[in-house]
Amino acid sequence: MRKKMNHEHFQKQVQSLYKIVEELELMFPGRLFTPDGHMVGSIGECLVADAYDLELMPPSNEGFDAKTKDGRHVEIKATQARSVAFRSCPEHTIIIKIFKDGTFEECFNGPGYLIWDTFKGKKVPSNGQFQISLSKVKEMPPQQNLWVIGGVGRFPSA
Repeated sequence: MRKKMNHEHFQKQVQSLYKIVEELELMFPGRLFTPDGHMVGSIGECLVADAYDLELMPPSNEGFDAKTKDGRHVEIKATQARSVAFRSCPEHTIIIKIFKDGTFEECFNGPGYLIWDTFKGKKVPSNGQFQISLSKVKEMPPQQNLWVIGGVGRFPSA
């Protein structure tokens, strides 16, 4: 049985992180201390797992970060910028944009093939990661297989 996260404490920790970033950028004008890479990914995975009641899997699984209660694989993509990257076609995808106050905006919640299909016919980039912008993701039609409860997407039971 997994331990339930203290969401309020986690959100305060994320706020503290961004406060430190702000202070460092004031101390060193012109230098950016923006959290990125693994840190943003891990923060996003934890935020989504908590909000959607998903079970996080050990890091570095190809194509999924968490599982639903009925065992479906979910790839979680998080950014504080304008795009996210994919190496493979996930079963289900949740894409979020993280804000400095520890909250996030859901940009996409649906079958992974809808994202992966946008890369059809394109040459694989040298780093092996296809990029997709949040604006393009937000233009995708709402998903039939998604229940929305209280403004937060939830997976329907099988």
